[in-house]
Amino acid sequence: MNSSRVAVPIVPLDTDFRRSLSVARELGVGGIEIDGRHGIDLLTLSETGVRQIRKWLDDAGLRVAAVSFPTRRGYADQDQLEARVGATKQVMLQAQRLGATVILGRLGDIPAKEENGDWQVLIDVLTDLGRTGQQAGAFFCAEAGQSAPEDLRRVIEAVPEGSLQVHLVTGALLVHGYDPAEAAMTLATDIGYVHATDAVAGSYAGHGRAVPLGTGQVDVPPVLATLEERGYRGWVGVEAVSTRQAEATRELSAAVNQLVS
Repeated sequence: MNSSRVAVPIVPLDTDFRRSLSVARELGVGGIEIDGRHGIDLLTLSETGVRQIRKWLDDAGLRVAAVSFPTRRGYADQDQLEARVGATKQVMLQAQRLGATVILGRLGDIPAKEENGDWQVLIDVLTDLGRTGQQAGAFFCAEAGQSAPEDLRRVIEAVPEGSLQVHLVTGALLVHGYDPAEAAMTLATDIGYVHATDAVAGSYAGHGRAVPLGTGQVDVPPVLATLEERGYRGWVGVEAVSTRQAEATRELSAAVNQLVS
């Protein structure tokens, strides 16, 4: 894989945004991932701030591959839903200004029955977000990991075409009892972003743990090969398990080397 398609999160690299860009450049990647909730506050970022960040990115030869914006509640949960949707839309617009084309989020619980009122709430919200995505050029990507691939497929087929993309997270899929390679085949045509992560499964679904890439049970190369065969040419992100800056940087460097070797 060409390193220009690989992205790293900037939060683990350094507490200073500009220094984190320097570290990312040294890792040899083409993109970075911005944490829209615990990193840069995109909801209050001014136009001047956007211009400054874009200049720093240009100077470092990097692009914003994705903006993550995981909400505490899902999009079928009607508690404070209007505010949640409004914030998501604002982040989508800000992400586009920074050059990103995808927002990484979670749908929350997907209603099992389509006659359930919460199901229609979810579909209406995603249709609305889809319209914003079409206008902004930055699309909502729902995580395939906690959500079952088959459930995501049901949702995708229920919303207007192009309204929703998938964020494939290989390690999370394994932790929650799903086969990453099968998920890639099921969702390939709608994948907007990929995280090549590793994990060790627990005694039952949802109770595994993340581990550095190449040290767990996820066989990443076949997943990437499947996506390549089905035409995926987007970004592939990596993650660090450690929260310590130096160790996290080493983990990310090792993960990048595995993908591009």
